[in-house]
Amino acid sequence: MIDVRVLFASLGTHGHTYPLLPLAAAARDAGHEVTFATGEGFAETLRAQGFEPVATGMPVFDGFLAALRIRFDTDSPEGLTPEQLSELPQIVFGQVMPQRIFDQLQPVLDRVRPDLVVQEISNYGAGLAATKAGIPTICHGVGRDTPDELTRSIEDEVGRLAAQLGIDLPPGRIDAFGNPFLDIYPPSLQEPAFRSRPERYEMRPVPFTERPDVPDWVLARTRSRPLVYLTLGTSSGGTVEVLRAAIDGLATLDVDVLVAGGPSLDLTQLGEVPTNVRLESWVSQAALLPHVDLVVHHGGSGTTIGAFGAGVPQLSFPWAGDSFANAQAVAQAKAGDHLPPDGVNAEAVADAARRLIADESYRTAAKAVAAEIAAMPAPDEVARRLPEFAAGRAA
Repeated sequence: MIDVRVLFASLGTHGHTYPLLPLAAAARDAGHEVTFATGEGFAETLRAQGFEPVATGMPVFDGFLAALRIRFDTDSPEGLTPEQLSELPQIVFGQVMPQRIFDQLQPVLDRVRPDLVVQEISNYGAGLAATKAGIPTICHGVGRDTPDELTRSIEDEVGRLAAQLGIDLPPGRIDAFGNPFLDIYPPSLQEPAFRSRPERYEMRPVPFTERPDVPDWVLARTRSRPLVYLTLGTSSGGTVEVLRAAIDGLATLDVDVLVAGGPSLDLTQLGEVPTNVRLESWVSQAALLPHVDLVVHHGGSGTTIGAFGAGVPQLSFPWAGDSFANAQAVAQAKAGDHLPPDGVNAEAVADAARRLIADESYRTAAKAVAAEIAAMPAPDEVARRLPEFAAGRAA
C-alpha cells in the first residue's frame, strides 16, 4: 500500500472534531502521515493521539461578534429583534468562519503538501482551500443530512464567498464540493435523497474518548434498577432550567440518574439534587453507554449516534440545528421519543422516560440499529482506501 499525507480539517468543537478522530487514528495506524487542523483548544488531545495539530478557525462567540459587525455594524445584540438575530448563523458559518479558515489553510497546504484532504462537512473553508489548491478531497459527515432553510442559506453564503475568491464550484449541493462523501449515519435512517447521492461511502461511527473511565459507583451498581444518563452535550443551547426540569422528572422514578454537566455548565447552578441523582462534571460517554438503560439528551448527533450504536433507547429535547432531524430518525427507528422545546417539564419527562424504560420494544428497536451500525465498514477499512481517494480512483 502507498502511504499518503492526509490533512484532516474540522470546525473546532467536540461534535465536529471527535467524529473524524477514528478515521485519523486508522490512517495513522496504516502508516499514513496525518496532520489535523481544528480549533486550538484540541491541540493537546491531537498530540496525545500522535497527530500534528494545526490551529484554525475561531471561537463561535467571536464568529457571531464578527457577524454582528458585518450585518448590523454593532458589537452587541441588544435591541435586535429575533428575526434579525436569525440572520447571523448563515453569516457565521457561511462567510466568517470559511473566510478565516481559508486564509489560515493556505500556508498550511503549501507546507504540508497533503495528497488528500478530509474535510468535515461543516468546514466550508477547508473545502474552499482544497478546491483552490486542486487537492483531492473527501467530505466526512458527522450526522444526518439536514437540507433545511438554514443549511441552504449557509451554502448560498459559501457560494458567494467562492465567487469572490475566484473558485468555480460544481453544480448542486456545496457541502462536499463535488467530492466523495463519507457517511457515518445509520443508512436506514439517513435522508433517502442523500443516501442515493453518487460517491457516497458508508463508514461505521466509532465513539472517541480521551479517558475511557466510568465512575466507580456505576461499576459498583447491582443493576437492581435502571440507570438513566442525562446530558445536554458539550455546546448545546440547553439551559439550566431544562436540565433541572429533567432531573426533577427523572428523580420521581425508581431509577438512578447520572447527569453529565459538560465543559460549559457550572453544576452548582443546579442546586441540591435528590439522592438517586449523581452529578458528574465530565464522563466518558462511550464507556458509559453500555451500562445505561435510557439516554435523555439534547438531540445532538454525537449522543444520538452513540445511543444508537450502544442499542440504548433515547429521549431527546430537540432545540436547534440537526437535533430535529435526529429526533425524527429516532422516531422512525421506533427507538425512543422526543419532547418539543415548549413541552419539557418534570411531568412530561417522567411520563416519557417511564414508558421508554418499561416498554421493551424500544430497546429491541435500538438494538436493531446497533446491529446495522456494526455491519458498516470500519474506519480501518476506509483508511486502507485513502490512497485510492488521493488518486481519484475510489469506486
